[in-house]
Amino acid sequence: MASPLAPYSALVLVPAYNAARHLPELISRLRQCVCDDNLLFVNDGSTDNSLQILREHGVTHLSFPENRGKGAALMAGFEYAIKAGYRSVLTIDADLQHLPEELYRFYALDNGRRLIIGTRRMDLRIMPFDRWLTNNLTSLIISVFSTRRVRDSQSGFRLIPTAVLRAVRLKTVNYDFESEMLFKAGALGCTVAEVPITTVYEDSTSYINPLIDTGRFIRQIWKRIWA
Repeated sequence: MASPLAPYSALVLVPAYNAARHLPELISRLRQCVCDDNLLFVNDGSTDNSLQILREHGVTHLSFPENRGKGAALMAGFEYAIKAGYRSVLTIDADLQHLPEELYRFYALDNGRRLIIGTRRMDLRIMPFDRWLTNNLTSLIISVFSTRRVRDSQSGFRLIPTAVLRAVRLKTVNYDFESEMLFKAGALGCTVAEVPITTVYEDSTSYINPLIDTGRFIRQIWKRIWA
């Protein structure tokens, strides 16, 4: 059940796919920064013991019987947040690439009207080349189409007002979901703000396919040119 303060609060939403090795630490650290009432995990058909860990730790969660894609997991969480009356949704990845201790940076700017993106440092000494290239390409194109500078369009660490979620129709279910969100929020005239976040990679696994997911992004661009 949502917190009585939900209309003034952000739901912290964590899509999780085969994240079992990270979940115990992530849950512990998140609970230091957000109350359980404002925390939701979506198990995206994991084939490891992610669902068992969520149950054992007693966190609120939704679960898909099979993998549907990150976008589908996020949309399920968005629907939950809208029905519960939250003002905003703060998404954070399950692989510890995003630091729960930095949630406060988003809370500080949340007014229920602006979309806030956690922006990583685009440094090849830290970021793998394929992610650096894909992110810079998509960020440049999104900046041109939305007429506002977006430095890290692929960041999954972001806060979205539920007013925006109610107003846009999102169709993608894969890793081009973040790009579609920015395109459609920009079309609504939603203000976009950025906050710096720590860039963490270490040994985390990425489920992004640079070739396939960049191709999906290009299709989105093509549709917007001819819309």
